Parts: sequence; structure tokens; C-alpha cells
Amino acid sequence: MASARQGYIAPWWTYWLHNFPHLNFNFQPVDSSFKPGQVDYQQSLIFLACVAAVGLGLSLLVLAVYLSCLCFCRREEAEETKRPDGCCITWAAVITGLVICSAVGVGFYGNSETNDGVYQLTYSLYNANHTLGGIDSLVAGSLTSMQTRLKEHLARLDEIFSPRGDYLQTLRFMQQMADNIVRQLTAMPNISKARQDLADIADQASYIEYYRWLTYLLLLILDLVICLVACLGLAKQSRWLLTLIMALGVLTMILSWASLGVGTATAVGTSDFCVSPDKFIVNQTKEFLSGDVIHYYLYCSQTLPNPFQQSLTIFQRSLTTMQIQVQGLLQFSLSVFPTAERDLLGIQRLLNSTEFNLHQLTALLDCRSLHKDYLDALVGVCYDGVEGLLYLCLFSLLAASAFCGMLCAIPRAFILIASRDRDYDDIDEEDPFNPQARRMASYNPSRANVHSFCSYSSSLGSQSSLQPPPPQTTSTAPTAEYMNQSMLFGGNPRYENVPLIGRGSPPPSYSPSMRTTYLSMTDAQIRHFGRDFNV
Repeated sequence: MASARQGYIAPWWTYWLHNFPHLNFNFQPVDSSFKPGQVDYQQSLIFLACVAAVGLGLSLLVLAVYLSCLCFCRREEAEETKRPDGCCITWAAVITGLVICSAVGVGFYGNSETNDGVYQLTYSLYNANHTLGGIDSLVAGSLTSMQTRLKEHLARLDEIFSPRGDYLQTLRFMQQMADNIVRQLTAMPNISKARQDLADIADQASYIEYYRWLTYLLLLILDLVICLVACLGLAKQSRWLLTLIMALGVLTMILSWASLGVGTATAVGTSDFCVSPDKFIVNQTKEFLSGDVIHYYLYCSQTLPNPFQQSLTIFQRSLTTMQIQVQGLLQFSLSVFPTAERDLLGIQRLLNSTEFNLHQLTALLDCRSLHKDYLDALVGVCYDGVEGLLYLCLFSLLAASAFCGMLCAIPRAFILIASRDRDYDDIDEEDPFNPQARRMASYNPSRANVHSFCSYSSSLGSQSSLQPPPPQTTSTAPTAEYMNQSMLFGGNPRYENVPLIGRGSPPPSYSPSMRTTYLSMTDAQIRHFGRDFNV
């Protein structure tokens, strides 16, 4: 039936998804025709969603095996002393970040396309419901006019024209024309059921789409935040940030696989509908709409007869006949029965308003308006909607794979950070000849004495001993020379008079700090210790 209408052609991806194997829980093939009310068809869609659950289980299994091997499989002792290579971790972080950013871009596009498709669907459904509501209102209004208001006018005129049999005969004829109109209006299909179905579908679609769009938006933002925080944690080498990323990564991977399953099942079900939408609509409306009416609105061809044409023609002819009769009564009866003018003018106004309703009803019953809404709804669902769902499935697959790789790379980053911490812990901070200790001394005031001693004692490698200055008998205050010497040794009396040769350690090699120490000595210190510090 879809090939007979040129206004809609199902896109190729709907046929591709329609050919997916449909299996029930007993692994038996199921007809891929869109039948949402059948249990087997529902099971086939759930089975497709469970395929993503299998993918999630395999991902968690691979991740658990990898982490177990990383934790319990010990390397050889020689390999453990080597620092792990951080190049692989860097490249893994870069590739994972690029994949996540690409997946988020695809997800934003797919989310927008799906939202546009559902919005076009709901807009078309509301517009069609408005058209059907107008038809229902016009039919109900015309019936009320013919059955109630016209009957009241005719009853009063029957009393007024009781002396004239010819006028009474005219009133009987007008009543017959009114009955013909009532029969034609009553014979029209009852569209109240169709209106209720369209309204419910539009409301449910809008409600579900709002939360679907919001959920995917939050998931996309969460993926970006995790990617940025992971980059920050690797740059700062922060263990608590990486631990947080591990937990959020597992949660996001689960959500990605779940969205992949739901999106796949929804896309396949929608494609099953898009391949043959006419068949499904005919089956859904056959209880309250005839086949020729459905066929007229689904295809809307100029060669198809209008199923309402006969009823509308009878309606128009009966209405015209009644107007002619009322016009004759107004012309000939008012001179004899002037009290009949009010009711005759009331019938004339009623017939004029009914004729106006007839013209509106004819326009609304034309197939072009409802057929356009039908095509717009199909295009919105089967083009933008299904295409957006495919992009969302691609986003979910890329995000799940990227986060699985991230969860495998973060433990290696923990090992690299621990290895660097172990290298720093192996440094003897008490060793005065350690360059690291000299660098840390500038941040530790309590160890500044060791730095001064190293600098000064390095320049005295050839001296056998250091003699303290002679005591001052005239004053208890230390001399300026002794104060300079104490400042040179950092105020530490342990190293002021200790011979370097007698300590059992060779003198250190020449360093630039020796020249700085020598140049900072005063002339009094040079006279006291001689020229042994010359470079």
C-alpha cells in the first residue's frame, strides 16, 4: 500500500532496521510487521534491548578480568624497580577524550533530530485533531439546528397556519427536508473515537519526548564533565579525582549501554511502522471508520471518489429547497398571518447559518488537509525521528567503548603515580650531599644549616682541622670575626671545629656553591683562614 502513494517513500534505513531478526524469548522468529499489541512482537523488541545488556555484561567482565590481572599478577622484581612508561597512558587519555568528544557531538545532533521529529509528529497530530474537532462541532451544530430549533419554529407556525391547509402542507414538506438533512448528518462516520486516539497519542508522545530529551541532555553533559575531570585528574595526578572518575565512568558506561538497548528497540519498532504505516492505521480504525473513508484520506488521489459527496449533495439540495419554501411563505403569508413573520425570519436565519456550516464542513471533509497532516507526521517520525535515534545509538556505542577504555587506563595511571611517589620516598632527605635535599632546604628552614655546612665544608677539603678563634678576655660578647664564622656555618656548632679528614668521608667535589660561599666571606675571615679557599 505504501508504494501506491507518491507523497511518502520510506527511507532506506527503515528497511535496514526492519530486516533485523525478530525473535521472541523462545528464540523463535516473529513477523516483523508492526503489531504492538501482540505479545510475541513485544518480546522481539525486548530481545533486541537485551542484546545491549549482553554487551554491558561483556564489558564489565572484560574490565573485571583486566583489573584482576593488574592487581594480582605480579611482575618480576627487576621489572618492578623500573618506572612505568607514561606514554601509553597519555595516548590512551588523548584517544579516549577525542572519542568521547566526538560521541557527545553525535549525541547532541541525534538528540536534536529526534526532538524535531517528535515535535513534527505531535504538531501534525494536534492539527489533525483540531480538524476532526471542527468536523464534529459542525455536524453537532447542524443536527441541533435541524432537530431542536427548527422543530420549535415549525410547531409555532403549524398553529398559526392551521386555517390554511396549503401552508400546512408546505410546513410538512420542510419537515421532510429537515429529516433528510438529519439522516445524512447521522450517517457520517463517528470521528469522536479518532479524536480521542489522536489526542492521547499526541499527549503521551509530548510527555515521553520531554523526559527523553532531558535525560539524553543530562547524559551528554555528564560525559563532557567526566572527560574534563579525567583530564584534570591526570594533569594534577590527583588520586581522589581519578577514583571519582572510576565510579562515574562505571555508572556512565551502564547508562550508555542501557540507552543503546532502548534506542535500538525503539528505532526498530518505529521502522517496522514506517515500512507499512497504512496497514497499521487501517487495522486500528476499521472498527469505527469504513475502508473507503480510510483509503480516501490515506491516499487522497483525484481519481478516488469522495465518500461524503452524496451526503453533502443531499444536504445542500434539501437546504436549498427549504430556503425556497421559506421565501415563498414570507412573500405570500405575511399579509394574512403577520404573526408568522418572526418564526419565518428565524427559520431563514437558521437555514443561512446551516448553509455556512455546510460550506465549512465540505472544506474540512476534503482529504487534502488531513492527508497533509498524515504525511507530515510520517516524515517527522520516519525521517528525522528514526535518523536521530540511529545517531543516539551511535553515541551510546562510542561512549560505552570510550569509557571502557578509560576505566582500563586509569589503573595504569594509579601505578604511574605510585611509582613516582616511591621514587621520591627513596631519596634520603638527611643526606647533606643529596641535590634533592639542597633543593628542599630552601623550603625547610630547620635544614638550612646542613646546606650552609655543605657549601662551606666543601671548600675546606684540604684542611686538616679548623681551629676556633681565641677567646676574648676583655669582653663577653663575641667578636665580629667569630660571629661571621658562626653565620657561615649556619649557627651549628657541630661543624665549626670538626676536622673533615678525621670524619672518614672524602671531601665533596667542587660545586658552584663553593664559589658563592668564598665570595661571601669577609676580609677578616680570609686573614684568619688564609688563602686556602682560592678557586
